[in-house]
Amino acid sequence: MAGTAAFSRILHVRENEKKNAQKTYQKSIDIFEEVATQLYSLLRKKETAEQSYEEYLQQTIPIDKIRGQLTYIEKLNHQIVELQRDVQKARNEMDANHERLNNAHVEVKKFEKIMEHRQEKSREMTKKHENESMDNISIQQYLSRKPGD
Repeated sequence: MAGTAAFSRILHVRENEKKNAQKTYQKSIDIFEEVATQLYSLLRKKETAEQSYEEYLQQTIPIDKIRGQLTYIEKLNHQIVELQRDVQKARNEMDANHERLNNAHVEVKKFEKIMEHRQEKSREMTKKHENESMDNISIQQYLSRKPGD
């Protein structure tokens, strides 16, 4: 069936699109995880720096060291804000790629269903033609019998 061959080629193209969407989605997951891990690391550094700052306040430490620690914490806060933006951007990209992957998956399923439906119709038509042929053969045999057999 010519239509089935065309749908088969289209299905192949859609499957390739789905594979590409899967690769892109996986890359976006990896990027998201990397940026999120960097953010986590910075948050841990900030937590440690704040604990040190609190300890410095409890001890008799030179004011320059306390200021240095406070400057370091402010620097970490700035980096954290930037990384939070990057994490959100990576999350949005990952979500968009996930949506593309879902759409590609739906397209593949759609064409698989169409192919399945066409193949079923083809089998039904073949079966119908076989039955008609068998009926015709039976009629011919019946009619070709000699009366009195």
